[in-house]
Amino acid sequence: MTTYGSFPGSRPRRLRTTPVMRRMVAETRLHPADFILPAFVREGIGEPVPIAAMPGVVQHTRDSLKKAAAEAVAAGISGIMLFGVPEESKKDAFGTPGTDPDGILQVALRDVRAEVGDELLVMSDLCLDETTDHGHCGVLDDQGRVDNDATLERYAEMAQVQADAGAHVVGPSGMMDGQIGVVRDALDQIGREDVAILAYTAKYSSAFYGPFREAVGSSLKGDRKTYQQDPANARESLRELALDLEEGADMVMVKPAGPYLDILAKVAEAVDVPVAAYQISGEYSMVEAAAEKGWLDRDRAIFETLTGIKRAGARNILTYWAVEAALKLRD
Repeated sequence: MTTYGSFPGSRPRRLRTTPVMRRMVAETRLHPADFILPAFVREGIGEPVPIAAMPGVVQHTRDSLKKAAAEAVAAGISGIMLFGVPEESKKDAFGTPGTDPDGILQVALRDVRAEVGDELLVMSDLCLDETTDHGHCGVLDDQGRVDNDATLERYAEMAQVQADAGAHVVGPSGMMDGQIGVVRDALDQIGREDVAILAYTAKYSSAFYGPFREAVGSSLKGDRKTYQQDPANARESLRELALDLEEGADMVMVKPAGPYLDILAKVAEAVDVPVAAYQISGEYSMVEAAAEKGWLDRDRAIFETLTGIKRAGARNILTYWAVEAALKLRD
């Protein structure tokens, strides 16, 4: 007698049989519009300077940055986040280049807006670490500690000059208490209610920032553990999230991305505003270094990391692979 029953009766592998089947049932899809490109522009250089710790990434000149922005538009990504690297001699204890209308970041913002207009969201890092001679994200008191409220005054000035220079979005990244409310008020006071705030809501004190410090020519002495979050803490992120939303954040972000996917998922579940994640320099450099050694498949690793970040809840991903990934998705 023929037996028609079989074990197992449920066979999930039927939905994995071919590339077309896997594509059809995929729960998470990457799109070029998901991506934002972080980019560095350095004052006083005549050609792009490769960043040794981040193969394939450079410190741009003003001209090469404009070209990179145009390439980002052509690739279909959503934004470019600019970091300015001033000449070392211009750094001081107060981060003066950060509020100078002719500081490198403000000049670059004007350049990029002139190049791409509204075809690309032009975003600006709103922090003092690139412009201070001590490398901290704020003003120091007489005991060498970061003075939260004095720093907020500097952030308010930065927000206004960055908006005047053409930023569509500002990204306060220093993790000062009250920074989102102060920046929102500063923007509104000059009639720039149209400028959005991407809050660095959960920014952890991470070992994975190492290559970034070369990228921005950091002068950091000590560490940032008194203002960036402790990697051991999760609930603290939700407290920071509630405060940022109350103060007027339009979008929120988790940084780093890969080591904090659990935090990203908690944040995404808790809010109804767009959530971003920053795949930082160390995450990028690990893949590039391992691929250079032949230890992993570079393209598969890139897309697996990006898919994991989006699957965890990110609407948008800041990644140094933004343009490359967008072009490969399109092709």
